[in-house]
Amino acid sequence: MILFVRDLTVIDFSYLCTERGMLGESYIVDVELHGKLDDVSMVLDFSIVKKRIKTAIDKLVDHKLALPTLAAGLTVTSEQTQQLVKFDSARGQINMAAPAEAIASIATDQITPASVTEFLQQHIMPLMPSNVEKLVFTLRPEPISGFYYHYSHGLKKHDGNCQRIAHGHRSMIQIYTDGMLSPRLNKYWSERWQDIYLGSVEDVCEPKQLASIKPATETDMCFRYQAQQGWFELTMPAAHCEIISTDTTVECLAQYIVSELEQLDASKAYKVVAYEGVGKGAIAQSV
Repeated sequence: MILFVRDLTVIDFSYLCTERGMLGESYIVDVELHGKLDDVSMVLDFSIVKKRIKTAIDKLVDHKLALPTLAAGLTVTSEQTQQLVKFDSARGQINMAAPAEAIASIATDQITPASVTEFLQQHIMPLMPSNVEKLVFTLRPEPISGFYYHYSHGLKKHDGNCQRIAHGHRSMIQIYTDGMLSPRLNKYWSERWQDIYLGSVEDVCEPKQLASIKPATETDMCFRYQAQQGWFELTMPAAHCEIISTDTTVECLAQYIVSELEQLDASKAYKVVAYEGVGKGAIAQSV
């Protein structure tokens, strides 16, 4: 017997890639449970599936930075309560210091839906009752016919896991000019924020202010902040970043895009529909 749940959850996270550097991603998760019926004629109660498996996925990967631990350019060391990450990519070196709970270490040389799926199966199968013989996860990106970008960020003021300095999303963007959808502007912003790290200006610091890591070059951007979960530091190649004057919540990002567009041409009215991952986001409009 096979029990299935479509759209069980969405994993919003960032990962390190040898070619692309750090990028945000959003995977929709489907799950199948293969097994025998239990004493109440179920493979597993749907409420338990949704609670137990979703909770496990959240703890394992969601809102974390996924590390391909077999990648040649990765070095991870421990220092007191922090994990120190150094990663060499084609876009430059990335360094991060963060609590261990902000990191997902996956035994692969490349983070892909297949490697994350195997990671989830290995860790979640032991949580299942004995009548469940196999778990099958399907991780898939949202089908988007328009434009989108991958971004990473951190929200230090957030009470939940969004406070982690390197997590992200794969997000759709829809920009309207005078009430009409603008393919040109949508294309421009999807390219401008392709694999971007969006940092808040108040989190930018000088290299000498970093306690645990160092930038690879003099032009690298440096970030640091204290959040409820601990102390976070990050260095990124400058070309990999865009600095926002406000927080990087999706509400602020939508308004930031409107403001940037108004500076280029204030004669038009703009509406920006900015998504944060799948099925959620914010709308900002010209006043």
